[in-house]
Order: sequence, then C-alpha cells, then structure tokens
Amino acid sequence: MKVLMTGFEPFGGDAVNESWDAVRALPPRPDVEVVTARLPVTFAGAVDACRQLLALHAPDVVIAVGLAAGTEAIRLERVAVNVIDARIADNDGVAPVDEPVVAGGPAAYFSTLPLKAGLTALRDAGIPAVVSNSAGTYVCNTVFYAVQHELAAWADVRSGFVHVPRADVVDQDAASRALGLVVDAAVGALRGRVAEPRTAAGTEH
Repeated sequence: MKVLMTGFEPFGGDAVNESWDAVRALPPRPDVEVVTARLPVTFAGAVDACRQLLALHAPDVVIAVGLAAGTEAIRLERVAVNVIDARIADNDGVAPVDEPVVAGGPAAYFSTLPLKAGLTALRDAGIPAVVSNSAGTYVCNTVFYAVQHELAAWADVRSGFVHVPRADVVDQDAASRALGLVVDAAVGALRGRVAEPRTAAGTEH
C-alpha cells in the first residue's frame, strides 16, 4: 500500500507552512509506504507537480494538506470546486479571478476519503476536527480539484484534502497525529477494515 502526502511551501510572507511541517513529521506507518512532497504555492506549479507525482508513484491513497490560517480545527474537506478566485497572488505573483481549474471540467468533485471515519478517529483522540464543505478558491482548492480530476479514471484510489490550522492553535505533533489517523482510516477503508459511521457533521448555514 502506497500513500502520497503533500504539503505546501511558505507563502504570504510566512517563514513556514504548517501543512508541510505536519506532513514531514508524520511517523512511519506499519505496512504502508508513505511518500511525501512539498508543493509550490503556485497555481500552475502545484498542479504540474501533483500530476508528476501521481504518474511517478501510482499511489493507493493521496492526501494533500494545506494551511487554513483562520480555523481552529483539523478540516477534512468534502468538496473541491472548479474555480480559482485568488484574493492574493501566488508565489509567482499570479492572481487569477473567476477562472476554472480545468477548462470544461465538472463543477465539483467530492473527496473519496472516509471523512466520517477520519472525523470520529480524530475526535476520539481529542484532536479538534470538522468536516468542511469549502476548501476555498486558492491553491489548496486548485490542488484538491486537480488531483480528484486526475484520479477520476483511476480505480480503487482514495484521495482528498485536509486543512491544518496554525501551530499555535493545533501544534505540529497533534497535526501530524491527526494526519496519521486520516491515513489509517483511508488505508483501512481500502482494505475493507473501516466503514463510514453514520455521524452528522453538517452545518446550518
């Protein structure tokens, strides 16, 4: 079983990006090969890098991880939308507005990770977590959508996106443990050992 996990380089003037710190601190998983990669915070570069990584590694599980500076919990993202609407420029100085991630692609893709199983595992471990219904319209959503689009024709691959908060909200150790639990849930689902619990995680707005 091979798992591909990606985080991002710093952006927006920050010296670090907690998504990459959490990914690279992930401890080894038993019976699972984990491949990690740091993506550029650029619309074109991140998508190209993901396509190359998928072709090179042919993973069974893909979990892209990004930073959500304003959140107070690990966010298991449910849906990627086919739109880029950048509030700030990426690290190439590019800021597309109202452009598709993939021209002519579907309006959206859903995560194929076992979100409710992951949510339950995180909460049972005392790690604050939610299922989120918007991954934004910046590079995180672009990577999420592009990966789901690329994998749409692949069989038996679980993939999706996770946002981590700032380190002063959820520290690196907890964020890495959270990602490990998400990996375990995805691998368990592929092996038929993990089922999605019927647990509510919706919002009222």
